Amino acid sequence: MHAITNSGWVEVITGCMFSGKTEELLRRLRRAEIAEQEVAAFTPAIDDRYGEETLGSHAGSTWQAKVVDNTPEGVREIPDALNGEQVVAIDEANFFPAEIVDVCEGLAADGRRVIVSGTDQTFRAEPFSPVPELMALAEYVEKFQAICTVCGEPATRNQRLIEGEPAHVDDPTIMVGAQESYEARCRDCHVVDRD
Repeated sequence: MHAITNSGWVEVITGCMFSGKTEELLRRLRRAEIAEQEVAAFTPAIDDRYGEETLGSHAGSTWQAKVVDNTPEGVREIPDALNGEQVVAIDEANFFPAEIVDVCEGLAADGRRVIVSGTDQTFRAEPFSPVPELMALAEYVEKFQAICTVCGEPATRNQRLIEGEPAHVDDPTIMVGAQESYEARCRDCHVVDRD
């Protein structure tokens, strides 16, 4: 899929929840390991759904990862946590502050392959920074779709549910959850409570 070059680059894997982003990130890490490339993986401290130091997918796949505080200071420590690894994976980039963009750019400029995954939209179907900024700067972007839980069409939106009802537009943007709080929905079936 990607040419081996002498320079680094950034790959972004994005899409709605349950679309297979982390599963694809893990697939790429397994391939890098088979190619005998050293890999370092990072996950935000806010996301402990799969264990403290584990990068995990809804499908059950996991990878050992370093936990990073989702603060500007925490993100800036990522380069210092490396021990010469040429492949750097960052999961759930949507939970990191804007500083993650500069960190990824710096790692790529240093000749590394940077693989980033994260959802590009909030539950309101608005851009979920910093993923759109990473997409704009990346050499490679792949956007995945899930299946709408209502109608079965391709889903691109994150439907947040609070006690089974659509979340209110004024609810906080970040709320870590899985099937109990979110569904994948298509454009037509996506609902945000605006009352």
